[in-house]
Amino acid sequence: MNKNNIVLVVLDGLGDRPVESLGGGTPLEVARTPNLDRAAKEGRCGLIEPIFRGPFPTSEDAHISLFGYSLSKWDMGRGVLEAIGLGLKLKENDVAFRGNWATVDQNLKITDRRAGRIVETRSLVRVLKKIGSLGGVKFIIRPGIEHRFVLVMRGKGLSNQIGSNDWHQTGIKAPLIASLDGQPDSRRTAELLNEFISRAHQVLNKLSFNLKRQEEKLPPANYLLVRGAGYFKEIPSFQEKWGLEASCITGGGLYQGIARMLKMKEVKVKGDNGRVTTNLKGKFETAAKISQQVPFLFVHVKGTDSLSHDGDCQGKKEFIEKVDQAMKPLFDLKGVTVIVTADHCTPCELKQHSIDLIPLLIWSKNRREDKVVHWGETECQKGSLGIIQQNQLIEKVLADTI
Repeated sequence: MNKNNIVLVVLDGLGDRPVESLGGGTPLEVARTPNLDRAAKEGRCGLIEPIFRGPFPTSEDAHISLFGYSLSKWDMGRGVLEAIGLGLKLKENDVAFRGNWATVDQNLKITDRRAGRIVETRSLVRVLKKIGSLGGVKFIIRPGIEHRFVLVMRGKGLSNQIGSNDWHQTGIKAPLIASLDGQPDSRRTAELLNEFISRAHQVLNKLSFNLKRQEEKLPPANYLLVRGAGYFKEIPSFQEKWGLEASCITGGGLYQGIARMLKMKEVKVKGDNGRVTTNLKGKFETAAKISQQVPFLFVHVKGTDSLSHDGDCQGKKEFIEKVDQAMKPLFDLKGVTVIVTADHCTPCELKQHSIDLIPLLIWSKNRREDKVVHWGETECQKGSLGIIQQNQLIEKVLADTI
């Protein structure tokens, strides 16, 4: 058994593909990363094969797999994880959605999926709370970051087997939400949700807040686009599954939701906002400080993925260099195993997740040397770990078989 405490660092969307503007290397390969390079030489490297069900990995599926849980058994949908991440206390059989405040015209044609990336939405939430319940089902709405929110339906006879009215398109009439399986519960859920969205639109369209935005030539937040229907159910905690008390340092709502769902103890760091501007130095100084008292610590960094989705290859390279400097304290620890990887790859030139193999580094002081000189996608192919299935990583580390 691995008797070391474990720090798992997930650099979201880290893996990439060769970029011509970077001289044919990936952002990770081109970045100056002396600390990760030293750790790669002292530790062991390899690649992770992502586990996913759709055309490409999602963040929620990737993390559930990374923590060793079965997707077929424990998938609850993105809406549930976002809701938990925002602090909502869900009940068994609640149906949760993630959503956007959006803009539609008088014909319900979607003109802006994000309502101008609106930031302040508390007044919108307050007014929609007055709608209350429909057909014995309570609707709970909570603001997220910027233009995002979560919506929860609570009541009897609900189903998550319903579609979305967010097709990631503008210029089309907002579609109605439909049942996916044709069963009575899903048809009823879709009907009630469509009714709630219709009433919400009527209220929001007349709201002084939105009328003022129109006067200022800003898109009004007058419609709800929802997706990611999820069905909440209790899941074994990380400690119940692996026998280790777990903590986390993460600023993003989804990742906080995953950590809370697995009953990880949250460690707050000032300035940890889940964005490119997050307090990297504070995150990793805190991680290093508590690592020898915490059996398992999950540290999540979102910026690598955000820059990838923006197609900002140079920005991603520079952010990786900042991460490398901030991580230095971890590679001076004794009695700690540090795992550095990603949940999935997000190539900058694709601007979306891909099925590529994910770089992996496992380090502990005085462990053994690998032949990797510079930690990156190509060099990891030479690593002695080979290719590891994503859902087997924690098991193999704990069993000390890698």
